[in-house]
Amino acid sequence: MKNITKWLLISVICFFFVIDPITPELAEAKNDNDELFIQIVTGEFSSKTDDGKEIEAYRWDPGTIFVPKGQDVKLSIFGVNGKSHPFYIEGTNIKDEVRKGEETIVKFRFEEEGIYRIVCTAHETIEQNGPMIGYIVVK
Repeated sequence: MKNITKWLLISVICFFFVIDPITPELAEAKNDNDELFIQIVTGEFSSKTDDGKEIEAYRWDPGTIFVPKGQDVKLSIFGVNGKSHPFYIEGTNIKDEVRKGEETIVKFRFEEEGIYRIVCTAHETIEQNGPMIGYIVVK
């Protein structure tokens, strides 16, 4: 029993000192002169309640992206679900629209670390089949 306890303790210590915890990585451009290219799509969840009522919610997918501070970013958004998604990105002057079957490209650079939301103004609340809000995490 003493040997089992000893090996268990050694295993736990090795796990915490050798294995890195899983953390999201920042996307990176190929070199300092390149802009970072990120692709997202519009998506939709739909279901029925117990009483048969149809419910749906729209989203950006992926819902969170990570970008380095001071990096030029080219964001491609492809419309898969939903006819139209007018949106804005907090902390910028960007206001645009994504349409089903079309690609919308916006470019930006954040100089300050933080979390900036990309908000679809057609689906801001649950009552509007949202909230359709994504997050741009700048580190």
